Amino acid sequence: MRMAELSAEAGVPVPTIKYYLREGLLPQGVRTSATQARYGDSHIRRLRVIRALVDAGVSVAGVRKVLATLDEPPHEVADLLGAAHAAVAPRGDDGIPLADARLLAERLGFRPGACEPERLADVARALDSLNRAGFEIPPDVMTAYLEGVRTIARAEIAGVPVDTPEEAVRYVVLGTALAEPLLLALRRMAEQFAAVERFPSDT
Repeated sequence: MRMAELSAEAGVPVPTIKYYLREGLLPQGVRTSATQARYGDSHIRRLRVIRALVDAGVSVAGVRKVLATLDEPPHEVADLLGAAHAAVAPRGDDGIPLADARLLAERLGFRPGACEPERLADVARALDSLNRAGFEIPPDVMTAYLEGVRTIARAEIAGVPVDTPEEAVRYVVLGTALAEPLLLALRRMAEQFAAVERFPSDT
């Protein structure tokens, strides 16, 4: 198919497709002339992945990392998770103490080598933001957080497809990148339901 057809099929404007081609996010088509190229189903699939990531708020640099992981996945599932997280989560060595983050990790079942140091740093940064704002998560709420994320994580990992490595990669990488906005949206919706239950309207 030509680029106009690719645009119509994938629902992505031609200028955006050209941008993705320039950035190397989308493979070049097969040249049919100096100014024309043909594209296939693989381009449609790749465009849909790119758009889903961009719409979820992943940066172009993050999209590039996700695509690289999809194209050349690590062999171990733990390494695959690490690569997926690295693609969508910021990294930084900001010197924040990790002691409180380690305590939470231990409550989740942490043991040495079970997760990347960056994930501990993520938790430490989040805790530091709360501390600087003078906000403390009540102990019972923190327990609910830990129980909830443990349940979610186990269900997600249990759902990793085992038929083909490609399907496993797609599930882990795209699930990591795209499920977090859904989780946040569901949390906000559930909070509103809980608020109505606890504080019913008098009208």
